Amino acid sequence: MATIPPADGEDPVIPTATPKAPSPLSYPDFRYFWVARFTAVMATIAIVVVIGYQLYDTARTDYGMSIRDASFQLGLLGLFQFVPLAVLTPVAGWAADRFERRSVAIFSNLIDLLIAATLGWFTWIDGLTLNLLFGLAALHGVARVFSGPAMSAIAPNIVPPAVLPRAIAMSSIAWQSASVIGPAAGGLIYAAHPGSVYVFSAILLAVSAFTLSRVRPVQPPPAEVRRHPLREMVDGLRFVWVERFLLGTITLDLFAVLLAGATAMFPVFARDILHAGPEGAGLMRAAVAFGSVAVAVGLAIRPIERNVGVKMLWAVAVFGVGTVIFGLSTNLFLSLAILVLMGAADMFSVFVRGTLIQLNTPDHMRGRVSAASGLAISASNELGEMRAGAMAAALGPVSAVVVGGAAAVGVTALWAWIFPELRRAKTFEPQFKQRSD
Repeated sequence: MATIPPADGEDPVIPTATPKAPSPLSYPDFRYFWVARFTAVMATIAIVVVIGYQLYDTARTDYGMSIRDASFQLGLLGLFQFVPLAVLTPVAGWAADRFERRSVAIFSNLIDLLIAATLGWFTWIDGLTLNLLFGLAALHGVARVFSGPAMSAIAPNIVPPAVLPRAIAMSSIAWQSASVIGPAAGGLIYAAHPGSVYVFSAILLAVSAFTLSRVRPVQPPPAEVRRHPLREMVDGLRFVWVERFLLGTITLDLFAVLLAGATAMFPVFARDILHAGPEGAGLMRAAVAFGSVAVAVGLAIRPIERNVGVKMLWAVAVFGVGTVIFGLSTNLFLSLAILVLMGAADMFSVFVRGTLIQLNTPDHMRGRVSAASGLAISASNELGEMRAGAMAAALGPVSAVVVGGAAAVGVTALWAWIFPELRRAKTFEPQFKQRSD
């Protein structure tokens, strides 16, 4: 096993569990990684929030659509982002395990930078159309599908295993704090000058690409036998399918968020239910992320160690209940408070799930397993948006959110019964003997 890059002024460290693990930030490569993740997420979340609002506003204003028809367009937006993820996920996971992971992530950042520049130009000339927004959303899906596995597989290679739980929590802080600042800043900048939000995002993506280039190259792990790329892609999917613990962990998030996801409806609630405008849509995204950051900071300081599986299940159930209350609320401040709670519950679940997946996956499979996990997350988010949009068109936005949240609670109970391995996970120790292929 390769040595871990040393912290400033320290000797190289062989990855071994120690009673008192150092801070992940004591490792220079992790500091660069943290900044790269923070700036990239802030940029892309700001873009996604503004695209959603622009698409809904364009559908309502320029195309004269009703609330239900425009809501359905938001669902289609999620579908357009998901299709490239569904098609390219096996390729992206294989690429993260075969090529230098840092370069793959930088390439993804540059695609998003191109999207920001294009959106900025067409916003400035007042030339936005639904087809253009759908096309750029699909291109963003391409960037995401390659970025996710590569970034997820980098972290375990730049800190020792004993530090990994705290590193995952701190990486989540980067993600969630950027998710607080990104949508709030995006909404405010867009309200002041629509095109400027894309200049803001493009600068952040350039910073992310630069700081990521400062991380020590993370070469793909050596393999005893290189097989055909298609065989290696299938191996990753088969590994997840065979290992019931991983399968249960990944699919719990897939179905719970698929049903309870309400982010696609934020522009609807902000514009036509809570009457809060684009700033309100940004505040809703920020509220979710604020709750996530609070929990991530707490977990980075004091990670949980006992009964991790049961706690993850309860967190998902709380997320579902919160979704129901949010759907019924007609008060902006109550809605924001509930979204903070939902973000906290989601972060707790993400932390447990992410740590369990990373520590229960061999390094040479991490890219492909991360891709499978990323596909499930994206399916839950983007297809969840499509589900919400379709249900909103049929039942109205409030019913779509409330019914979805109640269904997510039922899924959590069902998964606790179908996958008892989740309930039995007491600690983050590997739940099965890792395989060599």
